[in-house]
Amino acid sequence: MSNAVLYWRRSSFCADGACVEAAADGDDVLVRDSKNLDQPHLRFRKPDWNEFLDGIAGTGGRPSF
Repeated sequence: MSNAVLYWRRSSFCADGACVEAAADGDDVLVRDSKNLDQPHLRFRKPDWNEFLDGIAGTGGRPSF
């Protein structure tokens, strides 16, 4: 992980605080559970993360990292 401050983004569909959050970190995207901020997070390479987003969003309309 870099020493940069991470900007965690939460889905606009999150209503009850039980959400998944994602943050860009260099060439990676980090994913964490908003209920368990002290727990380890997942790390994905940006191309893999973007492919995942394309798969769940269909075409277009997804955030970019």
